[in-house]
Amino acid sequence: MKQDHFASLYDFLMEDAPYESWLSFAERYLVKQGRVLDLACGTGTFSLMLARQGFDLTGVDISADMLTVAEGKAREAGVDVDFILQDMRELQGFQQLDGITIFCDGLNYLRQQKDVKQTFFHLATALKTGGVLLFDVHSCFKLEYIFDHQLYGENGETLSYLWFSDPADEPLSVQHTLTFFNKKENGDYERMDEEQYQRTFEPHVYKQWLEDAGFHNIEITADFGEKDVEEEDDRIFFKAVKK
Repeated sequence: MKQDHFASLYDFLMEDAPYESWLSFAERYLVKQGRVLDLACGTGTFSLMLARQGFDLTGVDISADMLTVAEGKAREAGVDVDFILQDMRELQGFQQLDGITIFCDGLNYLRQQKDVKQTFFHLATALKTGGVLLFDVHSCFKLEYIFDHQLYGENGETLSYLWFSDPADEPLSVQHTLTFFNKKENGDYERMDEEQYQRTFEPHVYKQWLEDAGFHNIEITADFGEKDVEEEDDRIFFKAVKK
């Protein structure tokens, strides 16, 4: 599927995403009215929510088409957010930030250990001393059991989709294959296909990489920071402070 098609369908897939819970988690740690970078911002829904809470917000994503949708949302809402096209592995041009967020498993799209390590170093460089990094990732349990040969789907009036999740070649990785059927005005259906690859690592491995990059006061939790991690939790949350 062309990226512009996927960008146009992304919000449909994210209709039930827990944005309010992410916002509550972020506001617990971010400096009020601070300079915040929303990394892997997608179509900007969460970026706009942060901006409405008074943060000086910049959104960054690797997809130009996602950012086009995000910019359109910001104009329509009258919210001042800068959106910038960059790869998180090569993040540059940011200094003295108060906070960085990477939610909705954005970090899981990095396939190699070196990519995650490199990203953490760039994020540490962009933050001021005492600045906060907040992110979530898929748990190992989710990759091994929940995404194990699973099929998801929805049959809507104008848009339907099938979503297959199968184990990929690397440890704790998954290949998502999505097929969309979009109903056109003449009643015909247009088929669009998209593939996504994700990988995760053990929480203690992320913690070590964060420490190596210059972070401390690292907290690892589940349920949007509300409880300690248990074996069957599907999403793991991190808070780390720049030394």
